[in-house]
Amino acid sequence: MKYKLLVVDVDGTLLGRDGSISVENREALAKARQSGIMVSLSTGRVPHACLNIINQLSLDGLHIFFDGALVSNLNQSEEVYVQPLNKLILRQAVEFARSNDIYLELYSATHYFVERETWGTEIHRQFFDLEPIVTDFTELLNQERIIKAELMTSSPEEVAQANSFYLQFHDRLHFSWVSTPAYPGIDFINVVDPGVSKGEALAALVSHLGISMTEVMAVGDGTNDIPILSSVGLAIAMENAPDEVKAIAHYVTLDVDRGGLAAAIRRFLLSEEDR
Repeated sequence: MKYKLLVVDVDGTLLGRDGSISVENREALAKARQSGIMVSLSTGRVPHACLNIINQLSLDGLHIFFDGALVSNLNQSEEVYVQPLNKLILRQAVEFARSNDIYLELYSATHYFVERETWGTEIHRQFFDLEPIVTDFTELLNQERIIKAELMTSSPEEVAQANSFYLQFHDRLHFSWVSTPAYPGIDFINVVDPGVSKGEALAALVSHLGISMTEVMAVGDGTNDIPILSSVGLAIAMENAPDEVKAIAHYVTLDVDRGGLAAAIRRFLLSEEDR
């Protein structure tokens, strides 16, 4: 078999605009796994926010979380790769956010921390099933390994605040703007170590699995998927992806709500009798 690993982005690729996994996506993924192909999620989400997805699809392997800052299985018993945030830079980021009234979230491998509740915590609670721990970040940084920070914007004022944060730290941290079709108009801005990318995480994953990049098929819709799509044997972009993502893909499949992931799996991974 030409491809041994299928890497799937979550929001806008696996999940439709209503936040659910379609029956055809579920069936196509199951058939791919039955044929011997490994399936790994690749997402900016934290592990716990993928719990329901992984359980629905019975994906018991390794996955890429935090935009590439962590490669592990869901119960964290196997951690293949991790790149946490630098504590000194993180302290500076926390102080800048406080002094400019910028809402900032921090994530360890297992928990989600905020200093105050906002509309953003409610979205995480309802959509991602993440319950925040409200705490003082100064004390937290002495106790926890923080892998990702996150900003969220839904108004011109919040966009301006996020831009000021970016200008202050763009040379010391890596930023990626991510959206989900379930919340149009809202940007989730992942903030990780500058050495982090989904591409670096995938390189660690394929090395651990003992396969090559040419044996990987990847499907994605966001600019944070570009490092993966530009390095694998077969890169598939969703029709709902921006042009810059489509430009580096080998093939553009259907829109997320028209079964684009399932169509790509059937076309490139399944035998004629399995389709």
